Amino acid sequence: MARWHDLLACVLATDDGTVVDMTLREYFETPESLVPQELIYGAMRVAESPTPMHQEAVGALYLALHEHVRSRQLGRVWLAPLDVVLDAQGPLVVQPDLFVILNGGAAVVSQKVFGPPDLVIEVLSPKPRIGDTDERVAWFCDHGVRECWLVHQLTGRVEVLHFRDGQVRLRTTHARLEPIASGVLPEFDRSLASILGYPV
Repeated sequence: MARWHDLLACVLATDDGTVVDMTLREYFETPESLVPQELIYGAMRVAESPTPMHQEAVGALYLALHEHVRSRQLGRVWLAPLDVVLDAQGPLVVQPDLFVILNGGAAVVSQKVFGPPDLVIEVLSPKPRIGDTDERVAWFCDHGVRECWLVHQLTGRVEVLHFRDGQVRLRTTHARLEPIASGVLPEFDRSLASILGYPV
């Protein structure tokens, strides 16, 4: 399923229409916004705000993951909109729906997040976010994210992708009643149905 069909691509341009790449500093100096916006190799992309259904799923997943991670003192769970700088030179800045940074992970958290989270979660819905799914998965894989969950909200499936050395090493699919098996959070045993309240 593609993400953000209604995408609006915005870039800096001169008076004659010539496109000018945006630097990381210029992106950080843009006014803060609650709508999704990312910097994709110099081009700032923005999109419409997500739907209530999408945000309800993101909120439920956050609560489940936050309880699990905090009770075990594993690290921190964050949710959009929060900039994650995957490549400062590209530059490539993304805002995943949710992400987990474990204690001792590669990412550095200051005013922004620099470096790859250990786990990224994207909720796929009829009105998706910036870039298509394959494109986003490639960004995560290429820049050191260890694991990605693709939550198919309408069908109740969760795909778990395990990355290593810039490749997808394992891809599993979990039905709505099956516990989500995670390499990053091996003790996590919740199903999507239990998290989102799907009828059994």
